[in-house]
Amino acid sequence: MSATYKQRLRGWLSYAFASEAFVVVSLTLFLPICLEQFARDNGFLQPEKTESCSSLSGSVPANVDGRCAVKIGWLWIDTASFSLYVYSMSVALQALTVISMGSIADRSSYRKPLLLTFAAIGAFSASLFLPLSSTSPLWMVSALFAILANVGFGASIVAMNAYLPSLAKDSPEVVRAYSEVTSSFENRDENSALTASIDLELERSLEEVSDPLLGHPIHPDTAQLTYTAALSRATSRISSLGIASGYGAGIILLLVALIPVTRMQGSTFSLRLAIGLSGIWWALFSIPAAVWLPNVSNIDEPESGSIKADDDWTFSSEIAVAWKRLGVMLRWREIKRLRNTFRYLAAWFLLSDGFTTITSTAILFGKTTLHMQASSLVLIGAITPLSGIIGSLVSPILQRKFMWSNLHVLVLLVLMVSLIPAYGCLGFLPVFKGTARFGGLTTQGEMFGLAVYFGFAYGAFQSYARALYAELLPPGEEARWYGLFSITDKSSSFVGPLIVGLIADSTGNIRYAFFFLVFMVWAAVPVLLSVDVDKGRQDAKNYVS
Repeated sequence: MSATYKQRLRGWLSYAFASEAFVVVSLTLFLPICLEQFARDNGFLQPEKTESCSSLSGSVPANVDGRCAVKIGWLWIDTASFSLYVYSMSVALQALTVISMGSIADRSSYRKPLLLTFAAIGAFSASLFLPLSSTSPLWMVSALFAILANVGFGASIVAMNAYLPSLAKDSPEVVRAYSEVTSSFENRDENSALTASIDLELERSLEEVSDPLLGHPIHPDTAQLTYTAALSRATSRISSLGIASGYGAGIILLLVALIPVTRMQGSTFSLRLAIGLSGIWWALFSIPAAVWLPNVSNIDEPESGSIKADDDWTFSSEIAVAWKRLGVMLRWREIKRLRNTFRYLAAWFLLSDGFTTITSTAILFGKTTLHMQASSLVLIGAITPLSGIIGSLVSPILQRKFMWSNLHVLVLLVLMVSLIPAYGCLGFLPVFKGTARFGGLTTQGEMFGLAVYFGFAYGAFQSYARALYAELLPPGEEARWYGLFSITDKSSSFVGPLIVGLIADSTGNIRYAFFFLVFMVWAAVPVLLSVDVDKGRQDAKNYVS
């Protein structure tokens, strides 16, 4: 392994270590709780809306509803819904941002500056929670900080993911496998002049294996199959290392944040402190990425023929081009050319939205319905990524042992996760409403068991989903297509939180949202199974050829 490649890989992993801590600590745990607490500190008890919610301290008495509403403009909304609405707005703005930056990030010379710029925006916005008090007249600015932090994270991750295909192709095992493919081509060329019939046979064979990403040609060459398998393993391995690195950072920071949150009994300041620390962590550990990630002079990556020369473009023109390209990409003719890539994106739209909403809904459910203390939620937040590390590292081992394809692993993980909201729906059964002290997600203890289960499946799912998508991308357009991936990933997730917020507002019981989540996840399974990965690889190659 060359020193240059090691440096590139360390730079990529260091940014995962920096940014994913914000996701684990803030985005999935403390931000929803903190925003709800900001709203609660300025809200009033329902239904009279005359007594301040802050007058209730500790656990909610049995004879009190405990539901709080805060007035935003002329509207009264549930405090639990407030954080969901803020998140919906943030991911909608995130979608607009990642679309606009796609063409610029495809320029290898601007990928790193874009990553670092959005990292700075996100880290600084998260850090600003430290001085902002929930009793301040400007408490609503917390929503703006949350939006900017999420936009900064999502946009920087698009640039980060665009490095993944080249990192996999330049890994030592893939380089060795590619050398074997090249050698086999050279040997065939030496023998091709013997007879015309052999030459014709060779030409047909070369057509079958000319694409290094082609999965299963009619008469596959052994070296070609070795290369394909090596590339797939390298992509999933590097992606898994990124997930494990980020989750590890999240666990470390969660354990640090657990100290003030526990000692301050989950006060609003302790929640702000945890979010602020995640912003500081994000900024500090982005420094190694700034040093080690390559500039254009350090790497050799193909660029799409649609990309103009550096002296023929401006930021405004590239933003306009990005939106035009999106319109072209979404034309029915283009969708048919990359039908398997778009089938995968359709499934991912449902899955990413469902998985993200499961996470935020579970945290709010634990806080508002099960009345869990902030320290307990922090512990759950630590257990989940720890289990995720195990899942992301164990799944490739199981895959190799049982010879599962990436697609089959994804389907299995989806079915595993879908059982969580289905289990929550059981809480409506009379047997779990009576004297039963366990079952249907009616006790705090069950949340800890589900955190282990969900973390194992979700950690593996994230690494495999990103790795499989990398194999379906047209070469030279990684950032543009990862921008579309981001829209259907976290940026598409405004739908789920919005619907869950409406369900919570209209029913007064967030548990009803579990029915919606089951439907959303299960609806993606047949779409996911319809993806032909091998054909998708070849279509991606032909898309730019």
